[in-house]
Amino acid sequence: MRVHVVSDVHGNSRDLAAAGTGADALLCLGDLVLFLDYADHSRGIFPDLFGTGNADALVELRTARRFEEARALGRRLWGELDATGASRESVIEGAVRKQYAELFAAFPTPTYATYGNVDIPRLWPEYAGEGVTVLDGQRVEIGGRVFGFVGGGLTSPMRTPYEISDEEFAAKVEAVGEVDVLCSHIPPEVPELCYDTVARRFERGSTALLHAIRTTRPRYALFGHVHQPLARRVRVGATECINVGHFNATGTPYVMEW
Repeated sequence: MRVHVVSDVHGNSRDLAAAGTGADALLCLGDLVLFLDYADHSRGIFPDLFGTGNADALVELRTARRFEEARALGRRLWGELDATGASRESVIEGAVRKQYAELFAAFPTPTYATYGNVDIPRLWPEYAGEGVTVLDGQRVEIGGRVFGFVGGGLTSPMRTPYEISDEEFAAKVEAVGEVDVLCSHIPPEVPELCYDTVARRFERGSTALLHAIRTTRPRYALFGHVHQPLARRVRVGATECINVGHFNATGTPYVMEW
């Protein structure tokens, strides 16, 4: 059995179309949307709307953890857009829909997917065809192994679209129960897995995931979210915890075989 796993696709539909080649199934752990590319500030919804110069400024503020100033910049820019008579919700949704149409069309059959923190879950049913199974707080058997999926991110200063409370996230982890492979968008709360060496900050990891790993002892815990982690692989007890990579940048899936 061969399964390919991707996360943090962020608009890379070209490489996504080939990500399932040679695999029996593709798993996608979220963040399909590209709002702003921290490596190339000219790419994404934000620079398309407000220009690369403003994208440069926003990245600089966020990287320096000057979140209030970053939000003030965003409020000013969105206010200027609102003044033109355009609805920010409709503008963003239109851009997201365009990306989703390309990305979901690139998924092979079968694909098993869950949401990332920048995704908009309510739109997924419109684009997920017969070959794509969306799972969140749910399990599926693939090749004799049980995979559990937990989507979304936890509340953070970034205020991305699909952030939920620790309690809601923990309830989904509990609903998954004992599995062979625990799949989530965000990592368990392990410092080496949560620190981004380029952004120079800790991303939010989940204590509920870490508790589940310690108590239910899955073979693997797979996740993304942190684009340049201090460590890509850490063993917690019997479980290999693996960051499956920033697919937007690498274009290469993580491969599982058994």
